[in-house]
Amino acid sequence: MPKFKVIDLFCGCGGLSWGFKSEGFEIILGADMNPIALKTFAANFAGSLILETDLAKYSPYQLLNHLEMEPGELDCLIGGPPCQGFSKNVPRRERFESDIRNRLMLTFLDFVQTFKPKIVLLENVAEMKNAFNETYTNQLIEQFNELGYELKIAKLLATDYGVPQLRRRTFFFANRIGFPVKIPQPTHIAPGKNLNLLEMERSRSYVTVLDALSDLPPLASGGGISPCEYPKQPETDYQYLMQRDSPLLHDHIARALTEPQLERVKHLEPGKGQGVDALPQHLRPRSSYSGAYARLIPDEPARTITRWVFHPGSGRFYHPFDNRVITIREAARLQSFPDRFIFQGTYIQKSHQVGEAVPPLVAQAFAKEAITALFAQHSVHCVHKV
Repeated sequence: MPKFKVIDLFCGCGGLSWGFKSEGFEIILGADMNPIALKTFAANFAGSLILETDLAKYSPYQLLNHLEMEPGELDCLIGGPPCQGFSKNVPRRERFESDIRNRLMLTFLDFVQTFKPKIVLLENVAEMKNAFNETYTNQLIEQFNELGYELKIAKLLATDYGVPQLRRRTFFFANRIGFPVKIPQPTHIAPGKNLNLLEMERSRSYVTVLDALSDLPPLASGGGISPCEYPKQPETDYQYLMQRDSPLLHDHIARALTEPQLERVKHLEPGKGQGVDALPQHLRPRSSYSGAYARLIPDEPARTITRWVFHPGSGRFYHPFDNRVITIREAARLQSFPDRFIFQGTYIQKSHQVGEAVPPLVAQAFAKEAITALFAQHSVHCVHKV
């Protein structure tokens, strides 16, 4: 059987690549300008080439020649260019159309034009699709069409694909092989949603925080060692998926809270979401926003995991029951990284890598669709050769 090849641009630590690797793709190269994220990528994708560079200043033809590839030879080009220029987490006054980071979406297209891959997957924040009167979306549509690609665009919710997190992102999924790729159908549903019989047979309920984390040992603020042994066997299908092929548990260490941060979480009722409004007046921060200084709700999916997951003032990052913030491993689980995926760098560097990644299970859903189309094309090609 053929081994389909993938290049991952703006790869970060490798969330997209892990999803494709899980479906049997060969990840031949990861490119990014973050050296620490690339160390993580190299540690988890043995045999893959690493390119540390600013892709906006790197010639696609140089990479094509370095890999000794011909245009049209590459099976999949995937990537998630930086999104800060589009993200709603950035104040509106700091978002503008000509932001150089936004232009990286078009840099990605330069590589598409040069490599002419069979299939392309491009990811960005949900706001990107409609940002600046859809300027960038329209440019992408126009250029993909000019290059002969069939393009599909969708905003997807990670929880619909088995990720225990309410994370919404925009995906551009394109192909030029004549076998259409489809936006993957959801595999999980919100509890209580009215479904027809076929949907009930195909779907499972959303994975919750407790489904994802209940097998991990409890910790106090500042506690934990890495690596450590698992205290118990998996209790859910999701935990089985996370523990599989991982002999030890890494990065389950609780960051030490400051005294005010610790006092705040002690006043939040375990097992309840709550937040700033539940705090005594003397413990409330001078400014905050909805969802900050709050516990994860155990029987719901998490809210979006961000690069600031280590700081309780940046989101709903307090543990559901323990008086602490969640660990790097817990954040990785909520992003659907399996425990055998090992992060490199400091605590803060790891938190940035986790929060900026594409959830691997969402990437894997796209990889399933890509490999179906590629096998169909390969089969027809073999028949014609005979």
